[in-house]
Amino acid sequence: MARPLRVAFGRIQQETNALSPVRTEIADFEQMYLEGDALLAAVRPGGDEVPGFFKKAELAGFLQACRADGDVTPVPIFSAWASSNGPLSTACLDELQGRFCERVAAARAAGGLDGVYISPHGAMGAVGVRDPEARVLAAIREAAGGAPVVTSHDLHANLTRARVEATTAIVGYRTNPHRDFARTGRRAGELLLGALRGTMRPTVAWRTLPMILGGGVTIDFLAPMRPVFQRMKAMERDPRVLSCTTFMVHPFNDDPALGWSTYVVTDGDQALAERLADELAEMVWARRDVPPPTFKSASEAIAIARGARLRRKLGVVTLSDTSDVVTAGAPGDSTHLMRALLEQGEGLVTYVGVRDPAAVEACWELAPGSPVELALGGGLDPARSPPLPVRGTLRSKHRQQGFLRALVLEVAHLRIVVTEGPSMVMRPSFYTAVGLRIWDADVVVVKNFFPFLMFFAPYSRKTVFVRTHGTTDLDAAFALTFDGPMHPRDAVADWRPRDRSRRLGAPA
Repeated sequence: MARPLRVAFGRIQQETNALSPVRTEIADFEQMYLEGDALLAAVRPGGDEVPGFFKKAELAGFLQACRADGDVTPVPIFSAWASSNGPLSTACLDELQGRFCERVAAARAAGGLDGVYISPHGAMGAVGVRDPEARVLAAIREAAGGAPVVTSHDLHANLTRARVEATTAIVGYRTNPHRDFARTGRRAGELLLGALRGTMRPTVAWRTLPMILGGGVTIDFLAPMRPVFQRMKAMERDPRVLSCTTFMVHPFNDDPALGWSTYVVTDGDQALAERLADELAEMVWARRDVPPPTFKSASEAIAIARGARLRRKLGVVTLSDTSDVVTAGAPGDSTHLMRALLEQGEGLVTYVGVRDPAAVEACWELAPGSPVELALGGGLDPARSPPLPVRGTLRSKHRQQGFLRALVLEVAHLRIVVTEGPSMVMRPSFYTAVGLRIWDADVVVVKNFFPFLMFFAPYSRKTVFVRTHGTTDLDAAFALTFDGPMHPRDAVADWRPRDRSRRLGAPA
């Protein structure tokens, strides 16, 4: 009797902002690290895959595919997840790659290995390494003895020729804001197991466009991107089509070949894959000139919040600090919006988060109720944001997974959550976990582009996107170096020459 399929699975996941001066180290990944049996337990029903962030994500979805198959032995490697941040140090990348490959090789030696599923983000960067995820994927495939490697990617991934060549297939998210983590992992698992069983013959085609912004708000169920997502679903109703993805790239990734891309997997039909990838690329290119939303200044946002009296009585006004989006890799220590709220927001009870490890250390031995006087923020990225002098009261102290130590300061009408780790303000739990009731606030500041809209829906009665100055200003990416003209920074008449150059090595 043939043995069950043995398939290794794991995660190395982080989204990198190349403009951030904060380096990502192995300690950042070890905050959310699971391996072996602990990982297997975390991704089973009732587990907690990324504690404090996602109970079920890609690896839980992959395990669902294994259980549905019924004759698979999933081999857990490890899950290393880090908050979006600056580039990985060379030592961090080498450690993660080496550790994963060693465990894959050991699993292969122990009982054979038929395939590997791994969940990277798709927009990870590292100091001195172009497309580090492609390097990691190629090394894993070698450690697995050339066995098929299937990955899932965030839809803000950047596809490159090296990455496509290192994988059997890539499956991307199909929602923005993202709400299909587990479904994506399951789809990737089904594709991998189908390939291993011989019931599927993954055949790939892709296109890459010199375009880093466009598509308006880029939300999957709103114009102008809704028809693209609907078309992908229609394509997949053809039994010959295994997967379709449009990758709406993370624009702050430092790769000369950055850009949106389309990726299609068919069941052995190369011509069909090429035609559909091309069709999707044309649909995307036709939406390149639809601009992103208009962002308000801090003063304009505060005035809007002050005028929204009825909405504040019924809930809160949510301000998205789009210049300091921690979930897109910003340092999280910007003081621009916090300063404006302190100076112009009198009478508005406001919750705001900031990352300042030095301030946490300085106040940690103080008792709650103690007066504090210090300079907050501006220490991680001082070139973009100066520290803000404040005087107030220490309300409470906390230890939290992912955020490390945290303080709550009361400074006039502000309630400031100061974190030692990333100030990832995306869910209400960022505030409620430290004792702040959302209903008691007039204004709540988040450091996130879109997912917060889902999580704050029960509370938010008005949302204002605010621009100050920081690493996640959309035009901040224009300072990066590209392999030629890049839309919308430059005029680009035709996407095809650069696509041919990037994919095929043909002259642009």
